Amino acid sequence: MKQYVIDEIRFADLDTLKCYLDEHYGPASLNSIYRLPLDPEIYEACQMSHTDCQPFYFALELKPDALCCEFLVRTDSRIRCDCIANATPRQRNWLIEQADAIFERLSIVS
Repeated sequence: MKQYVIDEIRFADLDTLKCYLDEHYGPASLNSIYRLPLDPEIYEACQMSHTDCQPFYFALELKPDALCCEFLVRTDSRIRCDCIANATPRQRNWLIEQADAIFERLSIVS
């Protein structure tokens, strides 16, 4: 699985990050997986046409010293569908920008 990983998060910053994720995207499933909703403006044509599969999201996993962001666009509606796919370059860049913005907002340096 392709991912964007921000690692070497200080223990002191982990709780701040967890609180932010809980407040904005939580509660986490399995205590560490969050769903970051994908901006509908950057859905691909297939995703736009699959209204029953919407909304789409990226999975973020908070580990003891890292935040792992999967580059797979997911849905809760189905396990397999053509709209579940690896992120396009535009979607991938959007995810990276979102993750980086969280760290910037929280003044976390990793």
